[in-house]
Amino acid sequence: MPLALLALAISAFGIGTTEFVMMGLLPNVADDLGTSVPTAGYLVSAYALGVVIGAPLLTALGSRIPRKRMLVLLMGVFTVGNLASALAPTFGLLIAGRLLAGLPHGAFFGVGAVVAARLVREGRQARAVATMFLGLTIANIIGVPAATLLGQQLGWRSTFLIVAAIGLVAMASLARLIPPLPAEERSGLGRELRALGNRQVLLGLLTTVFGFAGIFAVYSYLASMMAEVTGFAAGSVPLVLALFGIGMTLGALAAGPLTDRALRPTLYGSLAALALVLTAFHFTAQVKWAALVTVVVIGAVGFLTTTPLQMLVMNKAQQAPTLAAASNQSAFNLANAGGAWVGGLALAAGWGWTSPTLVGAVLAALGLAVAVVAGLLDRTTHDTSRIVARGGEADPEPRTAAPVEAGVPAGEHLG
Repeated sequence: MPLALLALAISAFGIGTTEFVMMGLLPNVADDLGTSVPTAGYLVSAYALGVVIGAPLLTALGSRIPRKRMLVLLMGVFTVGNLASALAPTFGLLIAGRLLAGLPHGAFFGVGAVVAARLVREGRQARAVATMFLGLTIANIIGVPAATLLGQQLGWRSTFLIVAAIGLVAMASLARLIPPLPAEERSGLGRELRALGNRQVLLGLLTTVFGFAGIFAVYSYLASMMAEVTGFAAGSVPLVLALFGIGMTLGALAAGPLTDRALRPTLYGSLAALALVLTAFHFTAQVKWAALVTVVVIGAVGFLTTTPLQMLVMNKAQQAPTLAAASNQSAFNLANAGGAWVGGLALAAGWGWTSPTLVGAVLAALGLAVAVVAGLLDRTTHDTSRIVARGGEADPEPRTAAPVEAGVPAGEHLG
């Protein structure tokens, strides 16, 4: 794998750390800024809102900018957002800082996924994309627990100063390791939006929303579930979350080769496995060792869905692979918010602490149903469009391939 993928992984590590660390720092922020924990929870929503808004907006605005420069600029915005969060004197300005930090998230992964796919030879594109996302999973094992502990000991502002420093390291790595890459040929925002409206792309985004909502319906309440049902002490919760991160990493490692070999079967299998393991968690949550094993498996099969979903929308959005990949990140964050909301409704209805597991299983099953329908329609209509070098013609082959930007000969990769 090219060393340039390390720069993308470092950036993903920083993004993953700042995205999830706020959940563990809410009490500290609330105490320091004189607000309640539920109100401080808007800081999580502010970041997610930034992702949803920024993914299509920044991707469209940056379509003329060379890929390497775009990646560095996006990490620059991310770094400024985290620095602003660290220095925010009021809760309102902290909300603004979190929103700013979230804006480049989706666009970075959109551009980064296309760059990663272009850095490797044919047949290894999904592995390259999965390598970038590996930084995100490692953040959940190391970055989030360490940053949370640091914030609890030295103050929550120190956490965002550290993340800002990671952003500077990421910018330097991107500038040093990513080879020069041209911007894709300008096709106009209207044409890109029409490409994004491809039925298969929309179904892929809908699969992301439902499938990943199943994960977040459970993950959002995992700490409470482990304490109230399984019987773990509060001090053990970071370990449980780290195990979830280990599962995510295992899933990311498996996702690349499996997706390169068979995209849709990998997607079907991971969503089906997710629905089954979430159902099983309703029962295994009662036993400590079984609960821990299940947490790892949920993380693994849940993150196994990310690479095939990302590659699917990139391949199907023939003229706008970057915009599609970025929009998929918006879909992930909609799933985050929607899953937490639906899981919370089950708890508010008095169905018990393990009820989000069954809600999550239903959502994952809905995601699988959408994916299967998309696959059947794809086969019926022979809609297997891929990004091609010139002319916008669809390749009739149903294999997974790298999105190739307009004007770049097929098979010509860097590194």
